[in-house]
Amino acid sequence: MDICEQIKEARIEAGLTQEQAAEALFVSRQTVSNWETGKTYPDIVSVVKMSELYGVSLDALLKGEQAAGYVRYLGESCDRVRSGRLVSFCVAAAVYFLVYAAALVIYWCFMSPSDAMGYSLLFFYLLLPLVTLSFSAILGALLPGRGKWLYSLLFGAAEMLCYYLTFDLAWMHSTGVFAWPRFEFLFFGALLSLAGIGLGTLLAFLKRRFSRK
Repeated sequence: MDICEQIKEARIEAGLTQEQAAEALFVSRQTVSNWETGKTYPDIVSVVKMSELYGVSLDALLKGEQAAGYVRYLGESCDRVRSGRLVSFCVAAAVYFLVYAAALVIYWCFMSPSDAMGYSLLFFYLLLPLVTLSFSAILGALLPGRGKWLYSLLFGAAEMLCYYLTFDLAWMHSTGVFAWPRFEFLFFGALLSLAGIGLGTLLAFLKRRFSRK
């Protein structure tokens, strides 16, 4: 018996209509119908909820040779999700480090003293904040747990270090006077990263919530 037939039989034996099952599972009746006709597969969270709702074990729902196809589907889905997350992370990281490297190279190789204001506005108030916010949002969406919030300190330190390796280093070179890093850039970068992580976490939560309906 295929998994679609097994979950349909379990629902009927539980004495529930598709509408009642849909309401309990927080999905639409059409979604339940698609699961039971084999048009779509339920996600593993929905299978666990159906097991509890119908009063049958997961083994009963997933046993049999036909159900093995669903298990393969879950494995392939997980592989696609992991692959997609890795690509998103790599692209975001590449863009971030490209902008970061460009900020250093342009300052030391192409910038004149008259360009200082425009350079500062472009990199420290536009590009770096934008890529920090975007990269942090992706991390917030991809990473589980509370540890991801600590990445904000790394982004803050990177923001501070970029300014230190450009304007501060040039000032120390010209005056011969040591200067400490400007910690306001650390706080600014960290707060911006926290906002991005929070945004990504919220979007991931909403996506999971609405994908079950």
